[in-house]
Amino acid sequence: MASSQDAWYLSLLGLAEHFRTSSPPAIKFCIQCLQAVFTFKPPQRVEARTHLQLGNILLTHTKNTDLARTHLEQAWMLSQMINAFDDVKFEAASVLAEMYEQQKQLNLSKPILRKAIELSQHNVYWHCRLIFQLAQIHATEKDYQLASSLLSVGVDYAHISNAYYTRVLFLLSKGMLLLIDKRVPDVQPVLSQAGLLIEQWGGGMYQKEYLKVYFLVLQVCHYLMAGQVKSVKPCLKQLQQSIQTIMATDEPTGQAPGDMFLWLPKEHLYVLVYLVTVMHSMQAGYMDKAQKYTDKALMQIEKLKIVDNKSILSVFQLMLLENIIMCRLVMGNKTQALQEISSATAICKQSQRLLKTHGPQLHTLLGLYSMSMNCMEAAEAQFTACLMASSEKELCTFANLNLAIVYLRGKREVEFNAILERINPETLQTHSHSLRAAAYYVQGLQAFFQGRYNEAKRYLRETLKMANAEDLNRLTSCSLVLLGHIFLSLGNSRESMNMVTPAMQLASKIPDVHVQLWASAILKDLYRLCGDPSRESDAFQRHLNFSQMLLNDHFQASQMTEHNLIHWTNGPLPDSQPSVASTSTDMM
Repeated sequence: MASSQDAWYLSLLGLAEHFRTSSPPAIKFCIQCLQAVFTFKPPQRVEARTHLQLGNILLTHTKNTDLARTHLEQAWMLSQMINAFDDVKFEAASVLAEMYEQQKQLNLSKPILRKAIELSQHNVYWHCRLIFQLAQIHATEKDYQLASSLLSVGVDYAHISNAYYTRVLFLLSKGMLLLIDKRVPDVQPVLSQAGLLIEQWGGGMYQKEYLKVYFLVLQVCHYLMAGQVKSVKPCLKQLQQSIQTIMATDEPTGQAPGDMFLWLPKEHLYVLVYLVTVMHSMQAGYMDKAQKYTDKALMQIEKLKIVDNKSILSVFQLMLLENIIMCRLVMGNKTQALQEISSATAICKQSQRLLKTHGPQLHTLLGLYSMSMNCMEAAEAQFTACLMASSEKELCTFANLNLAIVYLRGKREVEFNAILERINPETLQTHSHSLRAAAYYVQGLQAFFQGRYNEAKRYLRETLKMANAEDLNRLTSCSLVLLGHIFLSLGNSRESMNMVTPAMQLASKIPDVHVQLWASAILKDLYRLCGDPSRESDAFQRHLNFSQMLLNDHFQASQMTEHNLIHWTNGPLPDSQPSVASTSTDMM
């Protein structure tokens, strides 16, 4: 039977739990009850657990982070001296480390996790969880090598502990870090090993499909980062089937403690599959499909944010907007692109971390928008700002290629030559097939502007070969129309027609309004040369329609207050009130 002193603090703990779980929760009374426990000098175990409870409640329900921190520190300090007290000891370490991380005090976070990992080797669940947590911190610091080696320790530990599902999770997480770190040659062996273990999986079907989705997401991203749009199709199809299976299946219960980990909840995975599908559609030049899946994904994100506004959802939202903005610009819809750029800036304004990680992409999008608006000075400033803010090779190459086009359009040969080495397809430091193909196109464009037509044809044929190999439709249509222009300049009408006709068909399918405008202008001249007034009139009318549509949209975009964003190159984002009603994909 409990002593009267025990009865006091046990009653207080019971009362605190009653207040916490009442509807609505009476958090103030709950905290008062827990604080009162300490006046009865409870045993060390009760004291440590009460400190942990108070720390968690203060963190979740109040803004008093200093007091929460004090209680968590007490819980961690006391619990280390108590044997067989894993749940309090390691939860205190984990929550306290997470809190330090949020307060940008990683120097305090890491030693706690290292100590907890050392103490938790007998407890499979906590040992794996703490390894994941420490690896995440090193990854946040961009120390991918140390993060990868920690995950390798996790792979071996999970294997020894018969936590086979978690072993594959550790492997896939390592593969993801290698992808982020652009260590492309090292990625495939890790993914192959994970793929083999998934195929040989003897556990539950839900876990197998879950691991398969994670594996396929990484495979799809691997192909997309390499600009291999055609090669990715079988993986993407499998991924879309697997996510449907998961969404239609109930999550299992009663799993082994060492296998109770998730990469992402299945609802977040569902959005992620939409996102990679949008990325594929944008790269392949299926703009309508990209638009359809973006709308669905953004609606899904809005629903999830109502339930629990996790930061990862804002990252997905930004990435979707980044892709759809590029689609809008290709389709000649600058007004909507500008609204969506404004939506992206609104998301970035909510978080300094998001602004830091997505700022370079924002500059790139503003550069592309500025180019489409013929604001070449702003475009140059934006691409330069991206290059200043980012060390990511592929993004910098993309910015340099667009900067090169700005210089070519402005007949600025000196500036173009200054960046020539950075965009030379023969020596380009990239694993991306599509970027290398685009670099050949820019070389062809330069040769065309300088009247070196044979050289231009050689570069453009190389672009076509690479673009056709991976279904890079937009690059194919651009190369064909430029070749058509070259043949027209050389007086070869038949060959010009052979290039421009498929360019027009492909551009209509994308749809790419700028290539259609360019192609219709060439077709107008070709039909005049062929003495075909009826078709010449049709081509003239099409050219007029495209011109009028682009001019109207250009004028509308230029009148919007958001247009002033093109002058933002550093510092905090300026305020820009939306000038027109929000659309279905507008996130403001």
